[in-house]
Amino acid sequence: MANQQAKTAPAKRKPAAGGRGSVVRRSPAASAQRPVYLVDGARTPFLRARGKPGPFTPVDLAVQCGRPLLLRQPFAPDAFDTVILGCVNVIADEMNPARVAALRLGMGEAMTAFTVQINCGSGMQSIDTAFRTIEAGKADLILAGGAEALSHAPLVLRQEAAAWFGRFAMAKTALERASALAGFRPEMAKPVIGLERGLTDPVTNLNMGQTAEKIGHLFDISREAADAYALESHRRLAKAQKDGALAGEVIPAIDRKGELYDHDDGVRPDSTMEKLAKLNPAFERPYGRVTPGNSSQITDGACWVILASEEAMKKHGLTPLARIVDSEWSALDPSIMGLGPTLCSTALMQRQKLMRTDIDLWELNEAFAAQVLACLAAWKDEDFCRKVLGLDAVFGAIDHDRLNVDGGAISLGHPVGTSGNRIVLHLVNAMRRRGDKRGIATECIGGGQGGAMLLEVV
Repeated sequence: MANQQAKTAPAKRKPAAGGRGSVVRRSPAASAQRPVYLVDGARTPFLRARGKPGPFTPVDLAVQCGRPLLLRQPFAPDAFDTVILGCVNVIADEMNPARVAALRLGMGEAMTAFTVQINCGSGMQSIDTAFRTIEAGKADLILAGGAEALSHAPLVLRQEAAAWFGRFAMAKTALERASALAGFRPEMAKPVIGLERGLTDPVTNLNMGQTAEKIGHLFDISREAADAYALESHRRLAKAQKDGALAGEVIPAIDRKGELYDHDDGVRPDSTMEKLAKLNPAFERPYGRVTPGNSSQITDGACWVILASEEAMKKHGLTPLARIVDSEWSALDPSIMGLGPTLCSTALMQRQKLMRTDIDLWELNEAFAAQVLACLAAWKDEDFCRKVLGLDAVFGAIDHDRLNVDGGAISLGHPVGTSGNRIVLHLVNAMRRRGDKRGIATECIGGGQGGAMLLEVV
C-alpha cells in the first residue's frame, strides 16, 4: 500500500474530520496575480547554545547576515518597500527587531519594518507575507527574514516572586517593608527557564518533545529508527560542509571581540549509533524514545531572502533564483502538532493539482527525528490519508534521497524564528545545485499548526 501513489483531490474538497487529528485550512485561491521571485538570500552560521548567552542577539544576527547580502545588491538598501522579520524570543532591548535591524543596516529612517511571530513558522511567515504583498501589487521589493538567539532566552521569576516584589515595592513605611521582607522565601529567588515555558503548549500542557513522543507512539517509530535518522542528518550536513555545498548560503559572522564564526557548529560527524543509544530519554523517562541526540538543537542564527516582482527585477537588473508558486497554513490538535506538515503540504498540492512524484525535493524541518518519521509514516497510512487528509488512497512514500539532502535541524539546530526562512532558502539552493525543478519547504509549528511553501526554479 505504501507504494501506491494517490492522485490529489480537487482543491474544493474538504478533508474528513476525525482519525488522529482534524484540519482547519486557510485556502486562498490559486494564484492568478503577479508572479513573485526569490532573487537572493543568505544566513549566518547556526551556533549551538552552550549554557550562556551567545555572542549575538537576534538583531546582531540579522545585521551580520544582512549587511553582506545588501552590499552585493545592485541597488541601495533604501530601495526596499518594507522589511519583515520573524522572531519568537524577542529580547527586551530589541522591541520590534525588524525595525531595529533595518535601521542598523542603513536602510533609512523612512523604511517601514515589522516583526511576525507564529512560533516555528515565523521565518516562513515573513516570506509568505512578503509574497502575498508583492503578488497583490502593493510592493515590488521586500527583505524577509528570521532571527533568533535562543541562548538569550530570559530567566523568568515565579509568579509568587513577582507578587512579593510588587508588595515590597508598594510598602511605604519601615514596618510595611519589614512585613514584606518577612514574607520572602528562598525558593522565590530560583528562576524558571523562559525557553522551557515557551516550548510548552499552554492548552495541552505538553512540551514539544512530549508531542513528538505522542506521534512517535501513534505511528510506532522506534528509538533505533529515530537515532538512525539523526545520525544520517549529521552525516549529510558534514558532507555538505566538506563539499562546499553551503558556501554561497552561509555568511561568516564576527562578534564584538573579533572572533570569527564561519560554520554551523552543532554538527557531530563522529557520532555513532552506539553513542546515540547511550543517551537517556529527554522528556518521558525511562521509556521515551526522544533524546537529546535525535532532537533539534537549541541554536542561534538568522537568515534573509530578497523577494521581487518582475518590475523590480527589470528595474534593478536582478536575476531570479526561483518563483514562489503558492503557500498553505493548516492547524490541528496541539498535542500532535508534529503532523502539521502532512496537512499543509497535501492541501497545497491538492490546490496545485500536483502528485507526489511532481515534487523533486523536500525540506521538512527536523524538529525531532520521531516527528519527521511520523509524518512520513502518516503519508503511507491509509486510514490517516482517507480520514484526515481527505485522499482517496495513500499519499505514498517520499524518497529519502529527496528529503533534507544536506541535513536539517537535528544537525544544524533550530533557531525557532529563523528555521522556516532557512529551509526555503536552502530548498532553492539545493534544487539549483541538483538540477531539480520543483520543491516544497514545510514545517510543524508549536501550538498545533503547519506551514508549507511551493517553489519552482527559474
